[in-house]
Amino acid sequence: EGVRITLQSENGMLGVGPFPARGAEDADLVNAGKQTVTALDGASYFSADASFGMIRGGHCGVTILGSMQVAQNGDMASYLIPGKLVKGMGGAMDLVSSPARVLVTMEHCDRQGRSKVLRHCTLPLTGARVVSTLITEMGVFDVLPDGAGLQLLE
Repeated sequence: EGVRITLQSENGMLGVGPFPARGAEDADLVNAGKQTVTALDGASYFSADASFGMIRGGHCGVTILGSMQVAQNGDMASYLIPGKLVKGMGGAMDLVSSPARVLVTMEHCDRQGRSKVLRHCTLPLTGARVVSTLITEMGVFDVLPDGAGLQLLE
């Protein structure tokens, strides 16, 4: 209560609103994941390089992104599965290298039922010791200082 959150999409939109109602989609309003979104009153648009300047410059307080794996020390792997075609890593490395608090949201297990919350990531790292909080359908975890592990919050 009393907190105002303004969402920015890394592709250059500040004031991202909710997903549009079916039939009201505007193909020109998309987030970085190519999903159609709406714009809140007062939204602004700018280039991707300006957007990443804001992110790298520490002008965003929190970064929220997905990941394929998170390790107990806050390492994350989010861009490459060996042997799979990758069109690019996107902006994840920029997002996690900023001074912002990094929240990762992801499914707790992969399609084979194996945990994606690990002692050590097995995929190439996007960032080392960058995750502050991990949110899955099984719980919310804070990464303890100095890579001491995860603390279950809820």
